[in-house]
Amino acid sequence: MRPEYVWSFNQDLRGEWRWNCKAPNGRILGASSEGYHNKSDCLCNAQIFGYVPESGNGSGILGGLLQL
Repeated sequence: MRPEYVWSFNQDLRGEWRWNCKAPNGRILGASSEGYHNKSDCLCNAQIFGYVPESGNGSGILGGLLQL
């Protein structure tokens, strides 16, 4: 069974979009190193690091780069 990685997309205090990915044990595996003005730009950056959007809920799964 594949572990559940949790991807989060939030706006910071400056209104910029950021992402992070947490492992099932709660440890952060990766995070954006900069803020993005548009959520779509933030999503594109997360996809470079393995985010795979799922249709419907937008939660996504961990893809190729960080797979164990």
